[in-house]
Amino acid sequence: MTSRTPERAAAAVGTNGRLSGRWGLSARIVALSLLLLLLVQAAVFSVVRISIDQSARLQVAQELQVGERVWRRLLDQNAQQLRQGAAVLAADFGFRAAVSSGDLDTIRSALENNGARIGATITALIDTQLEMRALGEGANAAELAPVLTALTGTLSRDAQASQVALVQGVPHQFVMVPMKAPVLVAYLLMGFPINQRLVDDMRAISDMHLALLSDDGSERGRIVATTLSPEAEQALREQGGDVAELADHDDLLIARSVKLDTGSAGSVRALLLRSLNDVVAPFRQAQIALAWITAMGVCLFGIGSVFTARWVTTPLRSLVDAAQRMGLGQYDVPMEHQDRHDEIGGLARAFDHMRVDIGVQQDEIRKLAYWDRLTGLPNRARFREALQSEIDSQGAVAEMGHGTIAVVMLDIDRFKHVNDVLGYSFGDMLLVAVARRLTQQDLRAGDMVARLGGDEFAVLLSPSDAPTALAVAERIAKSFELPLTFDDQTVDLSAGIGVACWPTHADDADTLLSRAEVAMYAAKNRTTGIQLYDPALDSSSGLTLSLLTELRQAIDLEELRLFLQPKIRLSDDQVIAAEALVRWQHPSRGQVPPLEFIPFAEQTGFVRLLTLWMFERAALASRDLVAQGMELRLSVNLSTRDMLDIELPARLDEILQRTGAEASAFCLEITESAIMDDPQRALVTLEKLSQRGFQLSIDDFGTGYSSLAYLKRLPVDELKIDKSFVMNMQEDEDDAKIVRSTIDLAHNLGLSVVAEGVENAVILEHLRALACDEAQGYYVSKPMPAGELAPWCARWNAQARVMV
Repeated sequence: MTSRTPERAAAAVGTNGRLSGRWGLSARIVALSLLLLLLVQAAVFSVVRISIDQSARLQVAQELQVGERVWRRLLDQNAQQLRQGAAVLAADFGFRAAVSSGDLDTIRSALENNGARIGATITALIDTQLEMRALGEGANAAELAPVLTALTGTLSRDAQASQVALVQGVPHQFVMVPMKAPVLVAYLLMGFPINQRLVDDMRAISDMHLALLSDDGSERGRIVATTLSPEAEQALREQGGDVAELADHDDLLIARSVKLDTGSAGSVRALLLRSLNDVVAPFRQAQIALAWITAMGVCLFGIGSVFTARWVTTPLRSLVDAAQRMGLGQYDVPMEHQDRHDEIGGLARAFDHMRVDIGVQQDEIRKLAYWDRLTGLPNRARFREALQSEIDSQGAVAEMGHGTIAVVMLDIDRFKHVNDVLGYSFGDMLLVAVARRLTQQDLRAGDMVARLGGDEFAVLLSPSDAPTALAVAERIAKSFELPLTFDDQTVDLSAGIGVACWPTHADDADTLLSRAEVAMYAAKNRTTGIQLYDPALDSSSGLTLSLLTELRQAIDLEELRLFLQPKIRLSDDQVIAAEALVRWQHPSRGQVPPLEFIPFAEQTGFVRLLTLWMFERAALASRDLVAQGMELRLSVNLSTRDMLDIELPARLDEILQRTGAEASAFCLEITESAIMDDPQRALVTLEKLSQRGFQLSIDDFGTGYSSLAYLKRLPVDELKIDKSFVMNMQEDEDDAKIVRSTIDLAHNLGLSVVAEGVENAVILEHLRALACDEAQGYYVSKPMPAGELAPWCARWNAQARVMV
């Protein structure tokens, strides 16, 4: 902030004084304009007030006319109901018999009883000459005779008419019904008092007050019934009922008199009253609004530019609101002011066209956001939304122990290879075919098939438990057994399928999807085809997070152990090789099975360090065996991540140099799935390893998806038949054929064959008969600590030489 000097402050004061002391032309124009504006507004207010008062009074007069018609209609409806009640008595057989017999006592009793039943206080039997024959019991014939005689003449001319008459100071509504048997024999006359109930009904169906007045010789304007407040009723009574306006507190009631009847006993009239304030109230609000608008206008008028801007922008406010609605995604409300023929109207129409176009685009974007354009299936976002909706809807049921949801997720095997070899258009056709096969499954109406992205698909099953989901997964896997053919190209279709269930495996949608994905990749890595989620598979689960942390420390703490499982040559039963395996001796958990830490070691990438540890320990073990006069080939397994590590050959070279071991003493085992994840990159790595002198073996052969054309390009030396085929070859002829064909295939390609999973002598002899080269399994020996292998080999080889 800068300080003002005394000179500058004085200059400022002087300037302000000149501005306030001199009135320029613009100031006088503004002052004159404001004065004129105030005068005009005062005149407008006067005119508006007078117009409102006149309009209100005119509206009240019109409403009172309508009220009169409503009142008469109410009387007509009441008369109709009364006429129906009288007609029931007129049609009564007993009453008609009494009339025919002339039994006056019976007639009077019937008139009294039936009249009381329908609310009639006056009942009479009139003969065809319109002479009164009988009155209901308790009625004073002398007093009623003049009134009834006057009524019968009018009512006999119109059977549907009713007449109001004052009887004993009380207004009554009379109806007369003819009695025929079958010719006219008499009339039945009934009178019903017009009381507070009918007045209240009038008030209930209109906005008007009603006062029922009687004028007789003793009193004029006697109030019989009314809906007025006590104060207004008192004022009306003081004025004798003859009013055009009636004050009620701060309100003014406008009155309209409706004559109902004038007879010898006096007249009856209804006074309809309508509140003037109720009619004027909306106009008063308009006057208040107009006053505020005027005040605002006077203020804004002094600021010409702002006033002008406000005047221009006021019609645009609705367009601004519309634009805000569009910003919120509401595109179904049309723009206002489109009917204007000025610039505002043109702008409104342009905005409306934009609204429609954006709405169409948003629909298309929404479709793109929730649907896969290639397959027409829901995408990941739509699938997740549906899954979350199902979880929300079944939450209460699940809390009671019922209701589960399952997600079946699958990933197409070798899809990248298909794209690389056959092209992306072929890959697109493959994805469409997969989507078609999935949607052709026997799914329920609430289930959903979606493409999550790439070659991943998912099926939402709700409700479903794990056995049901696994059955669906089996059907999907079964449907993939039929090859696909496009443009003379045949592709064998398979997939890794993972299954996870809510709430068993996850509490929310995202976690459920993640764990279904973990199970899916476990199925692919294990080549099991289908895998139900297990916390041991997931490196992100609470069960394995601590295990992973401890595994990282296990190498430094020397908790890992190298085990070796021997392999024998079937031609002479001599031990010529061994497979290196890892065991974890945990200080508190005991021996941790490999399946509990190897899978998530692969998921997290820790398997690379584990492979290097294995190879270094195997190199040291090989050196010790050579020192003991035993030259055995040691097999070390490589994972998918190892195959993608371009530095792997160099790392292995470093270990060989450090330990003094030879590359030719090792056979590196690689699964088919590890190769097919990235065939080109795997081929480069395998060629580098082969050039360094390592022997290479295809592990678990027969469970992967490699083609013969690709297999013969690999620099491998050995095929290792998966134990699932070897163990079942005794009972399953198909497995035996697979083993025989694999051995013949390998020999034709110049490769040696190792069979793992040899569990008994029968399998061993069968393999020997098929000319298998090497065997490995529990029948030969279980895995043993590396230090125990040399003594065991000496005993086995000695026994084998004796047997030969």
